[in-house]
This record gives sequence, C-alpha cells and structure tokens, in this order.
Amino acid sequence: MGLALFGSTGSIGRQVLEVVDSLDERVTIVALVSGGANLGLLAEQIRKYRPRYVGIAKDCVAELKQLLGDFQSGQLVCGADELEELARLRETSLVVNAVTGAVGLRYSLAALRAGKRLALANKESLVIGGHLVRSYVGGGGETMIIPVDSEHSAIFRCLESSVLPLEKLILTASGGPFWRWSTEQLASVTPDMALTNPNWTMGPRVTVDSATMVNKGLEVIEAHWLFNVPYEQIGVLVHEQSIVHSMVQFSDGSILAQLAVPDMRIPIQYALTWPEGSATNWPRVDWSQVPNLSFAPPDYDRFPGLKLGYQAGLSGGSMPAVYNAADEMAVRLFLEGRIGFQDMARLIELAMEKHEVIKEPSFDEIVLVDQETREMVTREASRFSR
Repeated sequence: MGLALFGSTGSIGRQVLEVVDSLDERVTIVALVSGGANLGLLAEQIRKYRPRYVGIAKDCVAELKQLLGDFQSGQLVCGADELEELARLRETSLVVNAVTGAVGLRYSLAALRAGKRLALANKESLVIGGHLVRSYVGGGGETMIIPVDSEHSAIFRCLESSVLPLEKLILTASGGPFWRWSTEQLASVTPDMALTNPNWTMGPRVTVDSATMVNKGLEVIEAHWLFNVPYEQIGVLVHEQSIVHSMVQFSDGSILAQLAVPDMRIPIQYALTWPEGSATNWPRVDWSQVPNLSFAPPDYDRFPGLKLGYQAGLSGGSMPAVYNAADEMAVRLFLEGRIGFQDMARLIELAMEKHEVIKEPSFDEIVLVDQETREMVTREASRFSR
C-alpha cells in the first residue's frame, strides 16, 4: 500500500513511521511532507524511507539539500498547490494527515477529492471545514475517513461492533495536569507546567489544549462531523486514567467502550491496516496495576474552553473556525509568555463574541476568517499582557 504522510516530523507523524516499521513492508512511503520545523529529522527520514516525493516549504529547500549532501532524495516539492498534489498521487491509496493547524484542511480536501482513503489526525480539517469535508464522504467506494485521534478511533471501532442505532457518544478526557487545581491555582500555571501531560506524549499545542480542555471542545466538533451526530448527543467525561478512550451508548441502553493503554500507535495502526487490522506488540493494560477507573463530569467554570467549543459547534458556520484560530493564536501567545493560562479562554471568548457567523463558508472564506481571527487575537492580547 502506498502512503503519503503529511506532518512526518511531528509527534503523530513520527509514530506513524514507527507503526510502518512494524508492518513488515506492507506499507510503502511514497511521499513525506514536513513544515520544516525539524529538518534534521526530515533528512533522516528521507534517508531511511527513500520516498519518491518530499514536500517542504520553499525557504527550507536549501538547508535540506545541504543536510542531505549527495544523497538522492527523490523529487522535492514546495508551494501550496504543489503540496496539495502530493495528496492526489496515483501511487498512493492512503493519505495520513498529521499536520497541526488549519492548513491541514487543504490537504484533507485534496485527498478526498482524489478519492483517497484519509487517515485523519488533523482535527482542524473537520472543526473548521466539516461541511466541506462531509460533501466528499458517505457515498461508498474507497473515499472515506478513518479517524486517528484515540477518542474518535474508539468510537469508530465501537460503532463497527453494533447494528443498533446509537443514542449517545461519550468522549473521555484525561483532564490534563491541572484537573484538580482551583481557579486561583490555575492563575499561576506557566508554559513549562502546561507542556506536561500525565498520560500522553503530544505536540505543544495539543498538550496545552489538553490542559485547558479546549482540545476536547475541538474533538466534540470533530465527532459531530465524523459521525453525523447532533451536539446534544455528544457528552464528555473526565477519565484520569486514560484507559477508556471513548464510549458509545446504544438505543437499548447498552454501552460499548474501547480500552487500551494510552498509546497513539494503537489507533494509528488500526487506521493504517483497516479493515483487516493487524496484531501488535505494543504494551497491554496491566489490570493488576489499575486500582480503579474513575469518571467525572467536566467543570465548565474552571475550564471554560470546553464550553466555548460546544457554543462554537452549535453556532455552526464559520464560528468553529474562529474558535480554532483564536485558540491556536492564544496558545502561541501563552507559550511565548505574553498572556496567562486563563487568558487563553478569555481571548477565544472575545473572538467569538466579535464574530458575525457566515452560515456556509466557502474554503476561501474559512481561510479569511482564520487569518482575521488570528490578527484580532494578537491585537487584543495586549489587554492581558503579563
């Protein structure tokens, strides 16, 4: 199977390649695409996997060539339109979108338009452009989305296991490192503190979003579009052990859950090998070391980012794009030390209050809303400067 991997040097991208290594040449890497944040690692990946195509930003080409030296790296591709083409390659049957941020929508749409199967780890594709993405799936054939997020992969697997109508989706959340902290304590959270997750190893933005629970707000919107379920039927529970990855309640009152150690390689491997699946050597749950499985409702007062996610989803149209863009910029400002931990949700709320919803935005309108929101959040951040 030919695979094009977008976001190869990020946290998910690196684990995708680890899974590929375990599959005994069942997967061939046709294209690697990276934003250029870790060119040294990209050069290593190119040497190891020898892809036919390498996608990179134009201003990184010279440095990458220097790192590769005399090594024949395959065809270097750069430029937005050219990178999109790598999602349409004839040699690939599966596209893995593991980039972070709104730019991922462009690659998801390109893959689906070309009839590819899409293994989706870029939640922003559905958050900001769910109505556009959904227009390309659901008609049968090879074009479909296999979720890579652990929560959505769990729901996907549960839905495959029952013929009964679903009644409710239940997304689980670790709660992050500050779940038991008071409002006063949250005011003292620093970037270094927020970049530590008790259960998962993730990229910087996702790690911070997990700490604020904005990540769960994004996942609620993603679940709405992935599974075509109203927001009223999507719930969230804090499950600190991160062993139950999500649950589905069916019309007879029964509930199916998917349980495993918190290891992203499990949902990644399922996405890469679906529908047959494949045995793994990844760690198993040691039940003798699990004293209990606990669940609690989320606290919308201490973690308002989740509540704002529901509000954005229910508002619909362009509002989820505002929610996502405002968060992306707020996280960046927080990590730069320019605003406090609680200011991130305040900036998201401010951006949403100022936005006039576009009911069914086009791709170009989503791009414009994204850009305008980022600029507005950057301006307004001076209100909260530390």
